[in-house]
Amino acid sequence: MSQKQMKEAFVSNHNGTSVLEVTQGLCLPVLCILCRGLLIILSQLSHSSHTWRARFFIDFIFIIVPLMTTLTVFSSFIYLEHLTVIIFGAGLFYQIYCWRTCYARMPVQKILEKFLKISLESEYIPAISCFRVINSAFTAVAILAVDFPLFPRRFAKAELYGTGAMDFGVGGFVFGTAMVCPEIRKKCMEGSKFYYFTKSLSSVWPLVFLGMGRLIIIKSIGYQEHLTEYGVHWNFFFTLIVVKLITSLLLTFFPPNKSWVVTVSITVLYQLVLDLTPLKRVILYGTDGRGTRVGFFNANREGIMSTLGYVAIHMAGVQTGSYVLKKRSHIKDWIKVACCILLTAVSLFVSLYIVQVNVEKVSRRMANLAFCIWIVASSLTLLSSLLLGDIILSFAKFLIQGAVVPCSWKLIQSPPTNKKHTEALISEAERKKPSFCLITAINRNQLIFFLLSNVTTGLINLLVDTLHCSTLLGLFVLCFYMFTNCLIIYMLHLQDKTIKFW
Repeated sequence: MSQKQMKEAFVSNHNGTSVLEVTQGLCLPVLCILCRGLLIILSQLSHSSHTWRARFFIDFIFIIVPLMTTLTVFSSFIYLEHLTVIIFGAGLFYQIYCWRTCYARMPVQKILEKFLKISLESEYIPAISCFRVINSAFTAVAILAVDFPLFPRRFAKAELYGTGAMDFGVGGFVFGTAMVCPEIRKKCMEGSKFYYFTKSLSSVWPLVFLGMGRLIIIKSIGYQEHLTEYGVHWNFFFTLIVVKLITSLLLTFFPPNKSWVVTVSITVLYQLVLDLTPLKRVILYGTDGRGTRVGFFNANREGIMSTLGYVAIHMAGVQTGSYVLKKRSHIKDWIKVACCILLTAVSLFVSLYIVQVNVEKVSRRMANLAFCIWIVASSLTLLSSLLLGDIILSFAKFLIQGAVVPCSWKLIQSPPTNKKHTEALISEAERKKPSFCLITAINRNQLIFFLLSNVTTGLINLLVDTLHCSTLLGLFVLCFYMFTNCLIIYMLHLQDKTIKFW
């Protein structure tokens, strides 16, 4: 067996892990980001000034390292990780409360009453940025780690049915992109909707270029492929192209706040077709029932047909984005939003259980009804957790006069220690503070980060025998890979560079 065949076999024929374990893994970065914010506030209490190097190191330790360890060496200790981070965060929060500079002699109940009356900056939702960055960082770690023995095989993409951790990465990327699509941000109001659709046709050319470039390079160097993931020629960039075009067309007829109708219609109808026609057998075994790859459709049947599921996930993301990005500023309103999204996620998980028992289990390969429900439920869980984390962080900032945390809500009505302190004090501090923030850096150049991760993953696989690496060497390579990619993106941010292809 050749090296290529061994690597392909290493990432194939897996059954995934439990829905609970994936959800637990998604919640850990939320706790880490909250701890990172509390630590920054505490350091400002001691008048510590962070250089860009120190802030990069803090962000890397709190955002990237936990993802790497959870997906590798600490994968069996997820509960211990959660407990450790919760105790650490509780300790930081207690210190902030004890050393608070606002309402120092006021009981906690009165402080909470005043906190619930404040307003937040509503133009920017940090939870959405954090959602996209967590998903990007998770994907970057997983696409390389999966080639090393230290990556648990249950986290790899499931072959037929199952919920692998890597299966969430693709769906989460689509959902996260949909939440900030132009239709939601009202960038399509100039001219007719059909004019905007034609404009969307021209906006996908970078994805065409990337998809074709990846196809040519993979085939020319004989790089290992997971054939049942998308097919012979298809890749994720082609899926994004089709999803972008179909959803742009759909949104010319359906307003963003009615996208749930499209999501439900597509998923239910698609599942009915899978169950009542030979389509399921065709997707899994080809038109001849023997796994043929002859002809364009047979060669790429998984990639082509799964696009329907990703369209549904995208429309669910549009619905979520249109709800979250509504104009609201009071902290009470955001608490209601977070709770509403969390309750929706719980309802979807209940629906997922019913569907898996009575209809069909989750299948990324077909992107069936259960897969779409799982992706949306997990995404909503992550988003609601981030919103609740932002609210807790806002309360910590409320206790400390002049506290500034990058990629967090700004308090519009800051708590004054005396009448001379006004709202302008916080705003001025925010403006003067340099944005040394890895979250902002990755969110700003997300596509470049994704491309950089793919390129460096390919180079490492060509240079290193990943199959026979020890745990220590594999972890070192993974850390070096993530550190380098993050540092490059961070330096672009410090230079105020945003790289776009359109």
